[in-house]
Amino acid sequence: MLLDTASLYFRAYFGVPDSVRAPDGTPVNAVRGLLDFIARLVQDHRPDDLVACMDADWRPAWRVELIPTYKAHRVAEEAPAAGGVDQEEVPDTLSPQIPVIDEVLDAIGIARVGAAGYEADDVIGTLTGRAAGPVDIVTGDRDLFQLVDDERGVRVLYPVKGVGTLRLVDESYVREKYGVGGSGYADLALLRGDPSDGLPGVPGIGEKTAAKLLAAHGDLAGIMAAVDDPAAQLTPAQRKRLAEARAYVAVAPKVVRVAADVALPAFDAARPRSPRDPGAVAALAERWGLGGSLRRLLSTLQG
Repeated sequence: MLLDTASLYFRAYFGVPDSVRAPDGTPVNAVRGLLDFIARLVQDHRPDDLVACMDADWRPAWRVELIPTYKAHRVAEEAPAAGGVDQEEVPDTLSPQIPVIDEVLDAIGIARVGAAGYEADDVIGTLTGRAAGPVDIVTGDRDLFQLVDDERGVRVLYPVKGVGTLRLVDESYVREKYGVGGSGYADLALLRGDPSDGLPGVPGIGEKTAAKLLAAHGDLAGIMAAVDDPAAQLTPAQRKRLAEARAYVAVAPKVVRVAADVALPAFDAARPRSPRDPGAVAALAERWGLGGSLRRLLSTLQG
């Protein structure tokens, strides 16, 4: 089980009232919400391995170099931190909770894995490619639908209401919803664009048209080959729009498709049955008032 950790704690933050606070009054709604969510996931799915995948770089420079608008609307307005790295716009009361989440996961012994210059999506893509058995990817990010693969047992568990209700996304769901298989989702996304990620897409090519083009021509390369084939079945408008978007289409795949070959640090993916550092767990529970949420997770992990 691979957790898109930031996606999940953002959802926890907005799904749990900020009246949930530590003894000193600091909000811990994202912390407790995430712990409750992980406990529910472990209880319902009993994964042998459990990895919290992290954004070491939420907006990698190599993606921005290819498409400058990539996630540009999410950059915080204040001056960048030392080193000129863009900071993501994060609610004021969420930012202080992120280091607490890191500390708690480390003390419990749930592997946290990230890689410099890469997003959590890339870590998930790499680990999914390495996996010998079935993989459950837990994320609120549709970008990861591109990894769904029934033959390999790769599916997405997608929260649809807070963090309590999950939609199981397999290839049949992706095909029914978007008209493409899992492997075609990235091509669909880059053609139609995605405002939430700052991807412009091909003007005039929406989701339904993109799905029809992929069905007719197989993949992105097939579509672009059709642009240069006078006999290919493209409308004049489609041919013109795709031809004008060549520069974007040439670089977008590298931006939209998750990396599959990220060098990752050594880590133990096994679901911990007992806390790695019981003393730290106890201290964090008291300091942040994590109470029942932490107890429930620890009890579920033991089972």
